Amino acid sequence: HGDRPVARWRPRPGGPGPGAPGPHDVDGVAAVLRDARDALAAVLATGDTPLVLGGECTLALPLVAAAVAAHGDVGLVYVDGGQDLQLPADHPEEPILDSMGVAHLLDLPGTVDALAGLGTRRPLLDAAALCFLGFADDDEDVHGLVPSLRLAAREVLADPEGAAARALAAVTGPGGRPFVVHLDVDVLDALLLPGADVPQYGRGLPLDVLVTLLEPLVADPGLAGVTLVEHNPDHDPDGTSARRLVEALAPVLARPPRG
Repeated sequence: HGDRPVARWRPRPGGPGPGAPGPHDVDGVAAVLRDARDALAAVLATGDTPLVLGGECTLALPLVAAAVAAHGDVGLVYVDGGQDLQLPADHPEEPILDSMGVAHLLDLPGTVDALAGLGTRRPLLDAAALCFLGFADDDEDVHGLVPSLRLAAREVLADPEGAAARALAAVTGPGGRPFVVHLDVDVLDALLLPGADVPQYGRGLPLDVLVTLLEPLVADPGLAGVTLVEHNPDHDPDGTSARRLVEALAPVLARPPRG
């Protein structure tokens, strides 16, 4: 279905300076997400399952928004080194929206209307239909607002197939709702496979464990889309890690779902 226009983060002339309240460059981010949402809606309308490559973690928002418009209620498996639940007011020193994506999906207090209102409903996602998998950072739900299933990296390492089964049960629910998978490459151990924009050194998953985790998720017939984000080529100058990722993940993602 083709690429979308490239948009790179950069300071906006005349925009808020350091220390200004609120996230940076909301209008620029929102424009990219609206474009992605509309493109993904077109993919879903054909009956295809979209794979979103590149960019940063806010791309989970347009995928969920498009899936909700197409399917109604959806779940989300969030395979990421963090949880992206930061709230703008709690982190004025780091006003970067890609650490706040899930907070906007859940429409938590203080989130930005242009992102939280990206879809046909608010919130786009119910916390009961969300599972965090593989995170190594501290729990980001500091206000106790997100009662979702959480399986940290150490639990995934111990039993990746069991973790996938628990995640599927949580996000599909008793009615078997469709779901999407978000994959940030920072869930991987950067000592073993460098390349993430925000590396996890010695705390993330090995690549083979990630493959074992993903296989049952993407084979499930309820899968409605996948994002694969946050690879930074500046951290992988000769492309070795990117090639290893493609070699490991392409066969998994290309496999047709179970009947």
